[in-house]
Amino acid sequence: MSEGGASEAEARDFAAAVRSLLAWVHAPEGERNEVAALVKEVLGEDGPTQSVVTRQLPPFEHVNLQTALDAWSAEEGRRVEVRGIALPPHFGGISLQQLVSGEALPPLRLSAPGVVDLPNGPDSTLACLRLALLVVTDSLGRYVLMVQAPSDHHEPVLTVELAGLPVRQAQTVLGDLERLSRRLNVYRGQLLEVTQTAMGGVSLDFLGVPTTGRDDVVLPEAVLDRVERHALGVAEHRAALVAAGQHLKRGLLLFGPPGTGKTHTAGYLLGRMTEYTRLVLTGRSLGVVGAVTELARELQPAVVVLEDVDLVAADRSFGPGGSPVLFDLLDAMDGAAADADLLFVLTTNRADLLEPALAARPGRVDVAVEIDLPDAGARRRLLELYGRHVPLQVTDADVEAAVERSDGVTASFLKELLRRAVLEALRDDGELTAVTGRHLTRALDDLLDSTQSVTRTLLGVGGDPATPIDGGPAPMPSPAGWVAHPGRHGGRRRR
Repeated sequence: MSEGGASEAEARDFAAAVRSLLAWVHAPEGERNEVAALVKEVLGEDGPTQSVVTRQLPPFEHVNLQTALDAWSAEEGRRVEVRGIALPPHFGGISLQQLVSGEALPPLRLSAPGVVDLPNGPDSTLACLRLALLVVTDSLGRYVLMVQAPSDHHEPVLTVELAGLPVRQAQTVLGDLERLSRRLNVYRGQLLEVTQTAMGGVSLDFLGVPTTGRDDVVLPEAVLDRVERHALGVAEHRAALVAAGQHLKRGLLLFGPPGTGKTHTAGYLLGRMTEYTRLVLTGRSLGVVGAVTELARELQPAVVVLEDVDLVAADRSFGPGGSPVLFDLLDAMDGAAADADLLFVLTTNRADLLEPALAARPGRVDVAVEIDLPDAGARRRLLELYGRHVPLQVTDADVEAAVERSDGVTASFLKELLRRAVLEALRDDGELTAVTGRHLTRALDDLLDSTQSVTRTLLGVGGDPATPIDGGPAPMPSPAGWVAHPGRHGGRRRR
């Protein structure tokens, strides 16, 4: 929009606001504020002398509050009338205390309730009130609840206020809603991606459950068995362990070069642990580990996955003071009761940098498992795995040659090898009819070419790419990552 167009729009908005103000000034007293008039009618003459009880909740609890309100409103013997509040243009928020006190306010009109559609599952949403009055009549009497959603421009909190009851009774009502919200929590048993908001808060997004099967995890049997025993075995026998006085809280560290399958292995566990609430933190979201662990304790049994934990948990000897996030992580892992069924899964490319207090203490990290570069047998299995949906027409000799030439590479390298071979076939034939040994060889030549040294380092060719050069710290490669599919709240999935 041109500067002139923007100025005209601003002028129109300003004129509309002035007209609204003038209409309010010249309106009869009883018509100036429909919302305040309704509150006064419900509370009666004693309204201004009554206390307003307020609770504030984090934004991610909005969908849980609405779930609780829906169930609470439907209880026998309770009638709830929901009225929306229309705020004038450019007006911020409003509090129930302002309405009760009779404070001079701009014109506030009653309207149909405004709602925001929020995810309450991987493939479902719930209409949640944005700003509304709930006029309630039940065994306690007649009173008012006001719900105000978090604002993008003001304090990012969800607010629930109650007026018309003695303080103790009001606290009881809000406590009932909180207990309902916890019992009906939509996040329980789900797989959730945790992100940190611009204001430092927590945001939760539902993810689809990984479909990775055991045969899709190409690790030595002894390694995979140890991972399963520590993560799944405790889950299977938790009742017997508690009865025997044994702790359930545990930590599992998966370490090794980039691209060897640490995230893939963690995804396999998450797909198996369907009775658990599973929370995944990566990158910047590691900064909210303390708040997320509190949530995990509330929603236990729970799994907290911390990817590339070396980014925040480096050994304190590397610098003064240490990382505040590291201390949050240590406190979080220590703070839970021994019988809390919490599993912390940590992944890192740099186990050598980890704080000893994190990596060498039972109850924090009990088991550390190295996910190493695949040997010849594993490389053969990986080629078969990644080639399942490729029209391969290769001989045993072609496969053995690829296995021999790819000594020292990662699983990610072999996945890329199959993709390059498909591209070679498409370049030759224009359509994908067959991927032959010739295509596989050309793709491998390209990946191993000396001019591709940067790519080979990132994909893990020629030794451990995390090895320091000339005694200096090694570069931090990007993690293999979880692939997020389109969809702001629902359909994002990771593999």
